[in-house]
Amino acid sequence: MSKFLSQIDGPQDLKKLSVEELPLLALEIRDTLLETISETGGHLSSNLGVVELTMAMHYVFDSPKDKFVWDVGHQSYVHKLLTGRRDRFSTLRQSDGLCGFTKREESEHDHWNCGHGGTSISAALAFAQARDLKKETNDVLAVIGDGSLTAGMAFEGLNHTGHIQNDMIVVLNDNEMSISANVGGMSAHLSKIMTGQVMLKIKQEIGQLLMAVPGIGKEITRYAHKIDEAIKGVFIPGRLFEDLGFRYVGPIDGHDVDALIETFSTVKDLKGPTLMHVITRKGKGYEQAEEKADVWHGAKPFDISTGEFHKKKSNPAYTNVFADAMIDLAKEDDKLIGITAAMPDGTGISKFGKEFPDRTFDVGMAEQHGVAFAGALSIEGFRPIVAIYSTFLQRAYDQVVHDICLMNLSVTFAMDRAGIVGEDGATHQGLYDIAFLRTLPNMVVMAPKDENEMRHMLKTAVYHQGPAALRYPRGSGLGIPLDPEMKELEIGKGEVIQDGTDIAIFAYGHTVEWAQEVADKFEKEGVSVAVINARFAKPVDKELIVKYALKARCLITTEEHSLKGGFGSAILEALQEEQVVNIPVKCIGLGDIVLEHGSPSLQRKNLKLDPEGMFETIMTFYGSVAEMAASGNGKKWVVGNGKKSHSSNGKKPSYSGNGNKEKIKVKEPLNG
Repeated sequence: MSKFLSQIDGPQDLKKLSVEELPLLALEIRDTLLETISETGGHLSSNLGVVELTMAMHYVFDSPKDKFVWDVGHQSYVHKLLTGRRDRFSTLRQSDGLCGFTKREESEHDHWNCGHGGTSISAALAFAQARDLKKETNDVLAVIGDGSLTAGMAFEGLNHTGHIQNDMIVVLNDNEMSISANVGGMSAHLSKIMTGQVMLKIKQEIGQLLMAVPGIGKEITRYAHKIDEAIKGVFIPGRLFEDLGFRYVGPIDGHDVDALIETFSTVKDLKGPTLMHVITRKGKGYEQAEEKADVWHGAKPFDISTGEFHKKKSNPAYTNVFADAMIDLAKEDDKLIGITAAMPDGTGISKFGKEFPDRTFDVGMAEQHGVAFAGALSIEGFRPIVAIYSTFLQRAYDQVVHDICLMNLSVTFAMDRAGIVGEDGATHQGLYDIAFLRTLPNMVVMAPKDENEMRHMLKTAVYHQGPAALRYPRGSGLGIPLDPEMKELEIGKGEVIQDGTDIAIFAYGHTVEWAQEVADKFEKEGVSVAVINARFAKPVDKELIVKYALKARCLITTEEHSLKGGFGSAILEALQEEQVVNIPVKCIGLGDIVLEHGSPSLQRKNLKLDPEGMFETIMTFYGSVAEMAASGNGKKWVVGNGKKSHSSNGKKPSYSGNGNKEKIKVKEPLNG
């Protein structure tokens, strides 16, 4: 039982401890982080690195009156422990449990929901501006990591903040730069002197005296300022921030809680924006995480004593199969290039980079730059593959439109984590990419039914003349044998897995496997089900769609994506374009909801996206179709190429296929 942490139900309890007791609390917090994350999984190394920093912030400032904006949000676990969520911490990232990121709906101490990096400074500036407009008095702090600072939005926020000069503090949590005993200590000392009120007053008085010198006062002042800036440039790595309009403080040892408290106490009363540069070590206090911080960034459940992750027997992950396929293609084509935005391990690009370091580019947390970079490489004759999570491609949407699609450039978007991602929650779900990509001119959008087909699709995308997007899910594939050679698929053509005459299921991506299970269940009920692997959401296979619209009694679409604008919408649009009407269609996917964190399997079950749920949904729908037909209201109306042919007089409808002379025979109505 922890002695100190167990007594803390909010920041006010933290302030009851003496400064000397805080290092002991830090040990207890680290133990709690290890105990919990070893069971639930989560972001370990980053949170071990901000224990003292978080304690110092809550010790000096008054949350929730003072607002803390955590960038990315995955470094907020300690903040959660200190703000009344200690008793629920074991539910981290579980269904109905604590979110792995900051979440306004979860606590009054969380002021900004943040799962994507680079947003904190903009939000903090707005909070500071709102405070001033409302004539309130509270402090605002943005905590941003050095990784998030590579995001263009972060510099936009810095620029605006430096321009309008609101009182706020940006804490730069730098966990990559090592601390030099001499330079670091001198820099911290000089910063403390230069930001002290006494030094500020002295500088002002000296400036006034120099300005009073007849004739040359202005020149001397300008020269003295240059000397001052030169000295600071040598000793303090903060010239960039000062040029942007910030007062720079640091570097500060992020694990010296005394120094942190003293510095926060000093800067909280300063006017204008201040950037406080704090040096931390990712994984602090757990040797394995300190040595390999990147591996322990997003940790799976593990054994604390050995540092070994709990291994589950599983099939090869889609990410690994993708990386191997890239390598195979690159061995035959020296124009192939891999690009990632600060996710080399998560996307598999790191594996590619070991084989082809000169053709691998990690652009940092700068998706916009990465996409434009890929576009220009394409113009120069290269074949760039942008490996990116579905959720992060959203950040570069303008570049996909403006810099890729409008110029019809041959760039491949390999979208990992498409669909439900589970424990990372709402900000990371890949549920919108079909909708925001298939609207774009020249774009091809595809998804494989398994990891073997993904290899073929990757080659198809790479050698397609124009932009192409390939989406695939998080986790393991089906473990099927891989074809020795990759082949290009015909764009826009689906695959009939099995034929049927009662129900036709058009399944997209990894839902094909579930559709086949559903079909097996129906076959046992005496219902004939066709399963079509759609392969493409743009362009869709209109020939197959029309064929089964006229052949089966109803159509079903399945996808792990938002129904609004998704694959099902594409099928409905195709039916309208081909003027096939009154065919019952049921689209299965996600409704207009925000899907929070939790186990993917449990979420699919709750959403009825697993085989059992799909079977129940389709059975209910098929029953209503049969009932309507029995009442005489289920006959199909079909219009082909402007020529009407309908079944209202009892005759079978026909379809001209927009000019195709071959007639497609249509099944008799259910009522015979």
